[in-house]
Amino acid sequence: MEYKIAVTANAFSKNEALVAALKTHFLDTSFNTKGRYLESELIAALKEAHGAIVGLDNITDTVLAECPGLKVIAKYGVGLDNIDLEAAKKRGVAVVWEAGVNKRSVSELTLGFMLALMRNWYVTSSDLKIGTWNKSGGKNLTGKTIGIIGVGHVGKDLVSLLVPYECRILVNDIREDAEQKEFYKKYFLHEVSKEEIFKTADVVTLHVPLTESTRHMADERAFSQMKPSAFLINTSRGGIVDESALLTALKNKTIAGAGLDVYEAEAEEGFYKKAPYSELLSFKNVITTPHIGGNSEEAVLAMGEVAIKGLRKYFKK
Repeated sequence: MEYKIAVTANAFSKNEALVAALKTHFLDTSFNTKGRYLESELIAALKEAHGAIVGLDNITDTVLAECPGLKVIAKYGVGLDNIDLEAAKKRGVAVVWEAGVNKRSVSELTLGFMLALMRNWYVTSSDLKIGTWNKSGGKNLTGKTIGIIGVGHVGKDLVSLLVPYECRILVNDIREDAEQKEFYKKYFLHEVSKEEIFKTADVVTLHVPLTESTRHMADERAFSQMKPSAFLINTSRGGIVDESALLTALKNKTIAGAGLDVYEAEAEEGFYKKAPYSELLSFKNVITTPHIGGNSEEAVLAMGEVAIKGLRKYFKK
């Protein structure tokens, strides 16, 4: 039987090597050529498919109900918060993925945010481009207190990258098993509450999945606890940060700045032109990137290869 595969992940669809690799094993394939997340077109893209490779597309029970032939979804990337797993299980749709496949790509971007914010790279570069010679060189990252909330694949990889900077690292994670404790001990990490991280860290960086318990974890209360000299970084999921509260904190100079790679409304076309993003993106002390954390060339290939492998294993091809 020839299985029909639909790829909704935009980055996969644009990568010639991944497209060729998928077609080697599945001749009947379709790809997302919109150059953006699929919205109203999502059901039509998946309706006739037996297997799918999805990115951040919102796979709800409503979508699955309209795609009765769909047998397996391979996640391109990490994090399954955009897929209704209960609905998939109810409808007999397998979900295949591999955790941590793009961890170095995300952790390197996070480290880059830390350095750029601490050393004032972004602000001084922007100033120079408009003719202002701003010599405000910021502070060294070395020796500062870093708070990492979420010590999974990315959080752990970030810890390893921070070793040369001799930082005091505070950590918080829901895992409390022996393996996690051993990792903390190996790297001399300090396990503390989230409140302690917000109160004392020079940089707070978020690496948790988006769940009901983590949604708007960084809210008005959290920002009020942070030092005026501290920075917030989010390279996990947009919903972790209450972006309206962040905007208020920046306006009031409650915190020193932020690095954002993810946004709560990013699946909406042109979201960055709307409130609160239109104002949030105007701050010179906020570094904003369009969800590129996991999109280094190496990570794109690795995530795509894992997705193809998942489909091949499911369909025994």
